[in-house]
Formats: sequence, structure tokens, C-alpha cells
Amino acid sequence: MAKRRTVSIRDVARESHASLTTVSLVLNRREGRISEETRNRVIKTADRLGYRPSRLAQGLQSQKSGLLAILVPQIRHAFADVYFGELISAIQETAAGRYQYKVLLEVANQDYIETKQYLELFHRHYIDGLLCLGVTNRDTYLRDFDHGRHPMLVVNNYLEDIKLNNVLCDYQQAGRLAGEHLVDLGHRKIALIYGATEVQTTADLRKGFEAALNRAKIKLPKKHTNDGLYTEEGGAVAAAALMKLDPSITAILAGNDKMAIGAISGLKSLGLRVPDDVSVVGCDDMHQAEFCDPPLTTVHTPLYEVGQRACECLMELINGQRDTLSEVHPVTMTIRKSTAPPKTTG
Repeated sequence: MAKRRTVSIRDVARESHASLTTVSLVLNRREGRISEETRNRVIKTADRLGYRPSRLAQGLQSQKSGLLAILVPQIRHAFADVYFGELISAIQETAAGRYQYKVLLEVANQDYIETKQYLELFHRHYIDGLLCLGVTNRDTYLRDFDHGRHPMLVVNNYLEDIKLNNVLCDYQQAGRLAGEHLVDLGHRKIALIYGATEVQTTADLRKGFEAALNRAKIKLPKKHTNDGLYTEEGGAVAAAALMKLDPSITAILAGNDKMAIGAISGLKSLGLRVPDDVSVVGCDDMHQAEFCDPPLTTVHTPLYEVGQRACECLMELINGQRDTLSEVHPVTMTIRKSTAPPKTTG
């Protein structure tokens, strides 16, 4: 079967009896002085012939590549992770659906960072903008962007010592809401399973949580905290260790839903019931949270909406509509069945 020939702008010009300049102006929507009759004839001819504009040609005319890049850290199964998947899906769908942009996925491994390939993407005009996910306080290479010459944005985190554009959820509010919920239920022996301490939003969550406990004159001693590594396995191990160290604990906040689901499993392995013996709160409100046993009480962080907004803001930076930006989005509590008042002792 013969390969179908690509339709060119010359074909459209010949078939519509218009000049190349006229066709170019119409197809690039710059037809201000062209008659409506000619414009309609060119568009109908292009549709009939199945003309598709060249992205490269469009880029040469607009000085834009039509490509965005998403930079993720080098971690196992990053693209399969629910957290990253939610943000990447939102960005891709917004970029493609609203702005007709393509998206590249880049992994920030050691060689990538040392050779500054993130800057090469801009220097070689491969991309118009960059969205950084999974940023930690160790990512000091991002200081290369603090001059603002390249459109770049950190998604759902920020760095205290480097001024970068960002869009994120309010994790101080998340910690505060979770703490207030447990305090209002009557819990006084409360523990925290945290994730990576090098992530700024981890510190924010803890700050808000401790503020809520302090207002109720409740302390969070070191023995009531443990690292759950942001994984289900880590949450299970951390919860079991906390309970073995202090069996009087009646409630646990986990820094994400994966650790919370793991914590429930770890508590069950000790013969403890959730929430009868220990209440558990997560953070994220990912899809699985509603279907674990028991359904998880968690803080809803609007990750998809933050991903959408991050893409919108990056486009504003690309188009020169804004120079800098920082947005913090509110969160809410989702109450399910993994929390209850502490049981009374006779």
C-alpha cells in the first residue's frame, strides 16, 4: 500500500487559488486584512486536503517550541507512583487540551544534574518551560533558575533558601486540621509518622500539626515520631515500632496516605483494631483511601487542581504575563471510618 503524501502549504495555496503568503496568514490566524471569502476558501481547502501544520514551522515563526518538560527525581517507579501520577496527568491533560503543547518527561539523575541538561533544554530551544516535581532541599542545582531568565516552576513544594516560582497545597493547614480533628475526638497520646525530612512540605505539615497539639497543651515527644519513608512498608514498620515503644498511643497522623494505609496494616499485625484501639489519619486523599479497611480519614490535598494550576501559571510565565508567582492552595478534611474517640478504660 502506497504511503500517503504529506499535504503541504503549497498544496493548499494551489487548490484554493491563493498566494503562499495569504495561506500562511490565514492558517496562522493573522489574516486581519484578508477578505472573509478568501479566508473561508483557504480554511475549507485545508480541511478537505487534510492539511496538518508543521510544529517545527510554527515554532520558527512564533519563537516557541510548543514543548514543556516535567522533571522528576530518580526514584523507583516514579511514573507509577500515585502522587506523581496525579500531578503528571493534570499537567499533561492541561498542556495538551488547553494549550496544544506536548510534554517531555525528564529524570533528574546524577549525570543529568552534573551536566546541567536541564539548562541545555532551554539553551537548545527544545522546551518553552519546565515544571519540577519531587523537589527536596538537597536540590541546590535549582539555584540556576533563581535569576528568572527561564520559565520554570516548582510543583507542590518550595525551597526556603532559593526564590523560585511555585504552586502548592497548604501543608501547614493540613497538619493543623489533622491535629485539631484528633484533639476534638479526645485523643491526648498522639503520634506522627513523617516522610522525607528534606522535603519542605514535610516540615510544614509537622509545624501545623504541632501547633494544633500545643494549643491543646499536648506534647509530641521524640518517641512519638517515626520515619515512614513515604511508603506503605515504611508506614507499617513505623506504626508497629511506635506502639511497641509506647502502647498508650491512641492516634497516629501519617504524612501521606500510603504510610497511613501501611500503618493500619502494621497495627493489625500487633492485634490492634483501627479505630477502636488506635485512630489513623492520612494526607492526600488518594483514590485508594476510600477503599482500604477501614476507609481512611485523611486530609484532602487538591493535587490534580494544583497540577492544572501549575501548568496554567507556567504558560503565563512563558507568555510574559507574569514575572514571578507563588500560590498556596487550601486543603480540607475528609472524615471516614479510621478515626474515632479513644476508648475509655475502666
